[in-house]
Amino acid sequence: MASLAPRLLRRRPLRSAAAAAAAAALVHPSGSWMRLRGAGSSPRPPGASPLFEPPRGVSDRWMDGAGWWFRQPVRHGSTAVTLDTGGGFARFSVGGDAGTKQGAGRKGQPPAKAAKKKMSRKAKVNQLKWYRLKAKKKMKSPNPEVRIRYKLEKAKRKEEWLIEKLRKYEVPRSLEPVHDPEILTEEEKFYLKRTGEKKKNYVPVGRRGVFGGVVLNMHLHWKKHETVKVICKPCRPGQVYEYAEELTRLSKGAVIDIKPNNTIIFYRGKNYVQPKVMSPPDTLSKQKALEKYRYEQSLEHTSQFIEKLEKELEDYQKHVALFKNRGETLETISSEETNVDDLTTSSDTE
Repeated sequence: MASLAPRLLRRRPLRSAAAAAAAAALVHPSGSWMRLRGAGSSPRPPGASPLFEPPRGVSDRWMDGAGWWFRQPVRHGSTAVTLDTGGGFARFSVGGDAGTKQGAGRKGQPPAKAAKKKMSRKAKVNQLKWYRLKAKKKMKSPNPEVRIRYKLEKAKRKEEWLIEKLRKYEVPRSLEPVHDPEILTEEEKFYLKRTGEKKKNYVPVGRRGVFGGVVLNMHLHWKKHETVKVICKPCRPGQVYEYAEELTRLSKGAVIDIKPNNTIIFYRGKNYVQPKVMSPPDTLSKQKALEKYRYEQSLEHTSQFIEKLEKELEDYQKHVALFKNRGETLETISSEETNVDDLTTSSDTE
């Protein structure tokens, strides 16, 4: 630190004579440094000049019998070096963080929030063990209501997590002009329907649902054929109509017929022109569509499991209430019988 002070002082002149005196005391430790170290305890000879002369404008509340507080930051580029002579010792602090924090505290501003303490690996392992032990006790509890409620809470937490995951796969729809479908006569519809049934070209819609690759395959088929069949497997009841509406919006084609075996026949249109970008930008990729399907399937099974647990809990509570009422009735009947027996015995003795 002693070698650092002269270089800092050469780069930029000190702001006051007191700072120069402090630097000289630091550079020459044989003389003034000893006086500075004992400034708070050892008395100075009479008539000697004070160790640091306070600048003009310093109030008396900073002064004491032995010396005075001195904080003068010295800039070295973007770094501030502050000298603190409180308590009779000289202390250097590099950087302006300490000064700014002290200043903020003096002005009444709230102090900075303390950083969160990081948990050690052993503490994390112990915490996980505690959670597992707690869950194991609930799972092996002799009370059925405790077991059912634990499973229900766990399933509800999983349901919330799956809903948050599925929100990431929502694709915002782009503002496109409304598609105006071409008007076809009954004869044209009948002809296109028979043509689509006879031809063997088709596009599968599997578990991923509608994504960019399905629309791309439809445009590739329309390059040589007027119609194309879209086969939806697997498909829930009524889901084929949702697929038909979504594919009509994305491909700008016309639905000719929807078969009972979840097959849709699409017509490309009379004035069809193949677009430059055949896979729409507002659709998912093949990999993300599969991930979305897995989360949806898990959410569906979790919702069914929650309904089942809620029904079990309701049945158990009804069962407990029924047996409680039955026990109360049995107690009343037994008490009445004992009263009757007491009366008969008393009459016999008389």
